[in-house]
Amino acid sequence: MDLKQVIFFFVGLVVVPVWTCKMNRCYEEHELKDAADRKLRTHYPQKAEPHAVSPAPGSPPPACPVEQFTQNPPKHIHARSLSPWRYILVTMEDHFPSTYAEAQCLCSGCILIGENGPEESYDYNSVPVIQSRVFLKKERCDDGNKYYLTPVNHDVIVGCTCARPKTSSQ
Repeated sequence: MDLKQVIFFFVGLVVVPVWTCKMNRCYEEHELKDAADRKLRTHYPQKAEPHAVSPAPGSPPPACPVEQFTQNPPKHIHARSLSPWRYILVTMEDHFPSTYAEAQCLCSGCILIGENGPEESYDYNSVPVIQSRVFLKKERCDDGNKYYLTPVNHDVIVGCTCARPKTSSQ
């Protein structure tokens, strides 16, 4: 073997496995949260979570809050919107962060001010605004005892907006 072959063999045998191991480093269960927090902070910065509620299982969303438009306007955009929403907590056990806030539209139509004051108008629809967000998914390493973290994109509803309804010709 000449020197080039020895170097190539060394790189293939030692450097490549070390390099790829760093990409999918395996963690003990008790190390996962800290590792995920560190990766999210350095590679995938997360916005602060809005205040959210945990609805009772199977409970319907609150009714469209038309009456709030007769009062002083609330300070938060999700309550002032013509297509208001609330934030609910969503949990994905094998992801980091495992719990996050997602918007839930409160009206089918949009709140408009008519001759008789505010009312829900079905001339427009409340539709979710969706944003792709990076989560770290917990995956088992080949040894079956440790885990590595894989970045995955999930669509998250971040708010609601008013839109014209779709028509059959669209």
